Amino acid sequence: MSFQITALYASILTVMVIVLANVVSAKRGRSGISILDGGDADLALWMRRHGNLVENAPLALLLMAFCEARGLGPTWLHAIGIVLIASRALHLVGLDAKRVTSPLRIAGGVGTQLAMLAAAAYLLWPY
Repeated sequence: MSFQITALYASILTVMVIVLANVVSAKRGRSGISILDGGDADLALWMRRHGNLVENAPLALLLMAFCEARGLGPTWLHAIGIVLIASRALHLVGLDAKRVTSPLRIAGGVGTQLAMLAAAAYLLWPY
């Protein structure tokens, strides 16, 4: 099995992780802060944007790969992948240090959880 569909979404998420990592690195370079955020709110925000993606994407991709291995159809795999990518983008844009309950942040978080829950439900269904 080649996991072509999961690989597509893994590649897109990898690009997102790399872009965010480079934003954080550039902000560290400009501020001279090597570890943690040094009290720089903008750096802390970008660190959390990057961190939240890194915390959620691997499990979602693992679930997608298991679904693909188990034979979930391409339409459903793409639906999960598209919801995951869109949700991660919404969360990225919606995460704001000044607004705890941004609608985009909430939509991104909920969408990510729904994508993972759909995959988990498919995997648990036979049991």
